[in-house]
Amino acid sequence: MTSMASAGNGSPTVVLVHGAFADSSGWNGVVERLQAANVPVKSVSNPLRGIEEDAAYVASALQQTDGPVVAVGHSYGGAVITNAASRADNVVGLGYVAAFAPDEGETLMAIEGNSRDSVLTSSLNEVKYPTQRGMETEFLIDAAKFHDAFAADVPERQAAVMAATQRPVSSLAFSQPNGTPAWRDRPAWAAVATGDKAAGTDVVHMMAERAGASISEVEGSHVIMVSQPQAVTDMIMQAVDGVRK
Repeated sequence: MTSMASAGNGSPTVVLVHGAFADSSGWNGVVERLQAANVPVKSVSNPLRGIEEDAAYVASALQQTDGPVVAVGHSYGGAVITNAASRADNVVGLGYVAAFAPDEGETLMAIEGNSRDSVLTSSLNEVKYPTQRGMETEFLIDAAKFHDAFAADVPERQAAVMAATQRPVSSLAFSQPNGTPAWRDRPAWAAVATGDKAAGTDVVHMMAERAGASISEVEGSHVIMVSQPQAVTDMIMQAVDGVRK
């Protein structure tokens, strides 16, 4: 286990990007631990409006962060940092937490279609939202299925709160093709949840391997940053120490 005290001053800033059906509060346990280790950290709100829009927004946030950055994404946030970090020269490392790490031209819909572990597509409710282009589709997780599909190792009462406060994600997040992945020329680390029924442990592990990431397997559900914040923090600290060396 990497010592968190080893980061100290001079550490790159860790920028956390949440995924679909979530907000920045999911990182609270990780943020607390990184702050205790004196590691600069901030969380960027992910618009959840599609790969193109979200990557542009997060890239801007990364570019406006002083000094070197380790960009860390959870779930769909992994796809966002994969695209956004390619546009931000100050990103020196990538962290994937139960996250997508797509290759150029891939869609998350196609990746999910190849998973035997994911039950996400059968757990979604479809709603509409207006845009300047007309009506678009967005998805929410059925509240009755949220605990089992998304957060099985979180207490049911806590999962019920997460379900009630979830943020919908545009269908464009799943259908828009991804651009040049930052993992082609940046080092990567990954925490793969062994019981991930949302993104799917099988495809998450495949993508992490393909990205050349240093992989840590973490026992838990899709939301290991909530249920296993220390294990996720340990992975992030490996990335921080790795890029400093």
